[in-house]
Amino acid sequence: MNFSTWPRLLVVDVEGNGCNPPDLVEVAALPVREGKPDTSTAGAWLIRPPSPVTAFAVRIHGLTNQVLESSPAWEEVADQVQDVLGEAWICGHNVSVDYRVLKAHLPNWEPAGVIDTLRLARSAYEGLPSYGLDALIEQTKPDLTQAPVVGRHRATYDAYATTQLLLAMASRYETWDQLIAVAVPPGMPGAPEPEKEATLW
Repeated sequence: MNFSTWPRLLVVDVEGNGCNPPDLVEVAALPVREGKPDTSTAGAWLIRPPSPVTAFAVRIHGLTNQVLESSPAWEEVADQVQDVLGEAWICGHNVSVDYRVLKAHLPNWEPAGVIDTLRLARSAYEGLPSYGLDALIEQTKPDLTQAPVVGRHRATYDAYATTQLLLAMASRYETWDQLIAVAVPPGMPGAPEPEKEATLW
């Protein structure tokens, strides 16, 4: 895979407050450049939600209401997040969740395309008992020595781990077009156009 042929791509991850629909409490956007995560230009935001973080959500990501009380509200950072995302491709693990939540919070934003490492993993590692991020980290053993120290289920860490997972699986494909043919969920931005059948007149 020639990574120099890739369009602008950011690996994203979001964490919510446990409500339905969720309010955002953390967003991470990690650019991939020349086949490497570019932490120097990554975006990361902690957000004070309008509704309290539920106990269930706290058990997952550890972001309590006390931790977030001095963070900005979404309205204060929304423009920054949209500027960082721009019209780039995005990638995530089970990315339809991240895309749906971001789109609900940024109705005027639309990525060029959407890559799902869950879809890639199901193709690359057939027969695994689980395709969750923890299971795939165990399977592929990516280099996480430079990952943020916050740990799993925090947006910055999960974005970094997902980036390494993406790059490991991308090496199985010769071209970008081959990759996205597998990786873009149907109906999502960037999905290849289906081939039209020849018509006899």
